[in-house]
Amino acid sequence: MILTYQQKLRPTAAQHRLLAEALERQRLLYNAALQERRDAWRLGRKAITRLDKQKSLTVIRADDPEGHGADPANMGR
Repeated sequence: MILTYQQKLRPTAAQHRLLAEALERQRLLYNAALQERRDAWRLGRKAITRLDKQKSLTVIRADDPEGHGADPANMGR
């Protein structure tokens, strides 16, 4: 039998702001990746693989150390 526990988050105002900023960055990144996939398919009938996307995200994280580079790599999973 596996037991799980759920704990409600009660962030301070500063923590809430940081969580909201991280969520917004993830939302923008997801939407940009989705648009990239849609455009690649619509314009060239090319599917973007998971490996292609991981390579692209590595470059994005390296170019933006204060933004997406500051978030954990597995945050969007």
